[in-house]
Amino acid sequence: MTDTADSQAPAPAVADGRGIRRGLRFFLVLQILVAGLLVATDAMTRWDFSFRPSPDLPTGPVTPGDQTRRYEPSQPSPDFARPGTEPMFDMPSDMPDRLTFTDLPPEGGLDRGLVHGPIEPGDAERFATWLAARPDAPDRIAFNSPGGALDEALVIGRTLREAGIETDMLPGMICLSACPYMFAGGTARRVSSDAAVGMHQSYYETPGYLPAFIAVEDIQHAQGRVMDYLIEMGIDPGVMIHSLRTPPDEIYVLLEDELTDSRLATEITD
Repeated sequence: MTDTADSQAPAPAVADGRGIRRGLRFFLVLQILVAGLLVATDAMTRWDFSFRPSPDLPTGPVTPGDQTRRYEPSQPSPDFARPGTEPMFDMPSDMPDRLTFTDLPPEGGLDRGLVHGPIEPGDAERFATWLAARPDAPDRIAFNSPGGALDEALVIGRTLREAGIETDMLPGMICLSACPYMFAGGTARRVSSDAAVGMHQSYYETPGYLPAFIAVEDIQHAQGRVMDYLIEMGIDPGVMIHSLRTPPDEIYVLLEDELTDSRLATEITD
């Protein structure tokens, strides 16, 4: 007698397309929420919604204990720069959109260049290209910059040091925010008593959706890179205390003894 039981396996269930559609909708909504969070946090970092009154800061030249001024990066020569005797060449009346590199008239048999404008991403590579295109590297480079991208400034400073170029701050010119780190790359660093070198806290675009401990860690790493750089350039990293104490919308203008004591300047000129 044969076994008449049905030996066939049960037919597989047909996949429910509704479950797939629900999963796709879930991921679509999740992507929209993440995108909205990114836009919101970016807006919060770029605009101040706290409606805090801006402190009244003094204007004009600085004096000991009165060295904090409003940071206005669009001004080619703010009033605290103490114009004094102007350089013997025509300076642009407006700040360019990014760093410009031009030749200056020779002085005392020395070939000179000018780095002018805000520091933008890619400017370090542009600066290296400008140097390489010259028959010889300039002996000295002067600066007039409100600052900008910190990492670019560090690369430019190292490029200056490797090329053996000295740096100058001429009368009426400014070197603010990240600019002093470019200036620090000079093998010798001269600052006119009628120029202005200033520092403040760096602005780090850390996404607001990251955990606080990750954001803090990134900032500390960046500050460590700056300290390493200053030590590498032979400059006292203690000068950073002035930047750490000064908010990004203000600038602390260094006095002559602060410049020389920290070795950020090797000479103060008239």
